[in-house]
Amino acid sequence: MSGQRVNVGIIGGGLMGREIAAALRRWPALIDHPADPQLVAVCDINPDALQWFSRIESVRLLTTDYQELLADPEVDVVYIAVRHDLHEQMYVDAVRAGKALLAEKPFGIDADAAAAVMRAIGESPEAFVRVSSEMPFFPGAQMAIDYVRSGALGRIIEAKCTFLHSSDRDIAKPVNWKRQKKYCGDAGVLNDLGMHTWHVPLRLGWVPDTLMGIMQDIVTTRPGADGAMEPCDTWDNAVIHSWIDTDGGPFPLTTETKRIAPGEKNTWEFEAIGMDGGVRFSTKNPKAVEVFAVVDVAGHGPEQSWQRVDAGSESVWPTVTGANFETGFSDAILQMWAAFLAERAGQLGDRFGTVRPEEAAFTHRIFKAAIDAHERRELQAPGDLPRL
Repeated sequence: MSGQRVNVGIIGGGLMGREIAAALRRWPALIDHPADPQLVAVCDINPDALQWFSRIESVRLLTTDYQELLADPEVDVVYIAVRHDLHEQMYVDAVRAGKALLAEKPFGIDADAAAAVMRAIGESPEAFVRVSSEMPFFPGAQMAIDYVRSGALGRIIEAKCTFLHSSDRDIAKPVNWKRQKKYCGDAGVLNDLGMHTWHVPLRLGWVPDTLMGIMQDIVTTRPGADGAMEPCDTWDNAVIHSWIDTDGGPFPLTTETKRIAPGEKNTWEFEAIGMDGGVRFSTKNPKAVEVFAVVDVAGHGPEQSWQRVDAGSESVWPTVTGANFETGFSDAILQMWAAFLAERAGQLGDRFGTVRPEEAAFTHRIFKAAIDAHERRELQAPGDLPRL
């Protein structure tokens, strides 16, 4: 199957921009995908950052002006990875320029910014917008999601989803935009990483009824460019305890988003436990999925057991990689883009998809409710999840 040519532009040539460029060059690993993406344009305000992309033969436009990229009639899809305070204007401009958009989290610096983007989407009937979140595209994560969807949990007792870093444990690490409210937003670490912990719960229909937030601003100053100490005024760690109301009964969902989690580098974890079963997955051990069951032990009788299953390499879209091989972060990004472009082509089917804009916008209400709950020491209600 020969996919339809899709010309891609990247705005923001940093870490994730380079990861996306690398993922697109691995596209032949996908089997019978409806799209054939080619990176043709890159924008970054730093000319030096653009030099890395000059090695890619399909790239014909390198610019420091994102409007020039959006004005290019041959660019079909744009991926935008910039500071949170720049999201609103760039996302709105991309939608109004008629480009399909894969946006970075948190989809605007706050709820008002997200609402402005949502209005632009509503005013553009042909707009196709999704938001980046790679971790659920690990095969083990997909196995855990399918387990929950199967109903094997029975009545749900509790669930948990976490995203953990530890790089900020270094108090000598210089301050940057992710540690300043004026660029990152009042939600701090929740803006930066929170979508990772809410993508799966919201897609499973787990919308919080009430919640409590526990926020930590651990490192309050960091060295600036000149070595002088500057305020570091964002939340470093955030834990949200929420009640999820379902037909089977309410259950507690805990999400943890931390920049200071000693021992962790970049760990995403999901766990759901019910009366009849349970499932666990962590990217720390990307092949291992744990499943709970009551088993009949020969010569003894029934016993409770957590059993380990190897996940292999199969995720959302089939690839040429053998099913018994391992997967990693780059593979998850490739799968995320495969889901994004397949859904744009109308051929995703019932496969797991990237974050919908209404889900991303709703997380801002969750984050604000969590911060309010922390400051007031009382439960908050984020409201209902809106639909486009």
